[in-house]
Amino acid sequence: MAAILAIVPAHNEGPRISEVVYALVAQGLPVLVVDDGSTDETAAEARSAGARVLSLSPNRGKGGALKAGFREALHPEVAEVGPGWDGLLTLDGDGQHDPAEAPGLIRAWTETGADLVVGARDYRSMPPIRWFTNSVSRALFSRALGQKIPDNQSGYRLRSRRLAEASLSSQEEGFAYEVEEIAICVGRGYKLA
Repeated sequence: MAAILAIVPAHNEGPRISEVVYALVAQGLPVLVVDDGSTDETAAEARSAGARVLSLSPNRGKGGALKAGFREALHPEVAEVGPGWDGLLTLDGDGQHDPAEAPGLIRAWTETGADLVVGARDYRSMPPIRWFTNSVSRALFSRALGQKIPDNQSGYRLRSRRLAEASLSSQEEGFAYEVEEIAICVGRGYKLA
């Protein structure tokens, strides 16, 4: 069984974070919440739900928060969450990603041997303009990479240790970090699922 750590970036998610953490902990997953400069009770709520919390100040953006969480998890000299993680599962702290779907990502990661498994969203439930812009962006990104990418912006992911290490070189600090992570995966010849 692979050792997997759930990393949840969160900014001002006090009313929602505990539900996300409780659901992950109930599945036996250790959780690290990266509190990205919140001004509410995000950190306290996450701790009370069973997560370890890494607090950042000031706010660094989603990419910055993810990279801080990866560094914390992967480098034993600074990690308090324990070394030896094989995979890092990420999902957003706002509740938009259902923690009950985590076993599906873990199963896909285990069965495919992929370095990156991206949970694809159901585009049918999006407003038409978002569906259109997401569809165009996916098509262009897929074409540029020479590989079909079903969802290049979903933050619900499971990645290998080596991809997490490789993606620490990214200069992106915002949401574009997740798109770049896919490009790093494909560019290095790693497997994507």
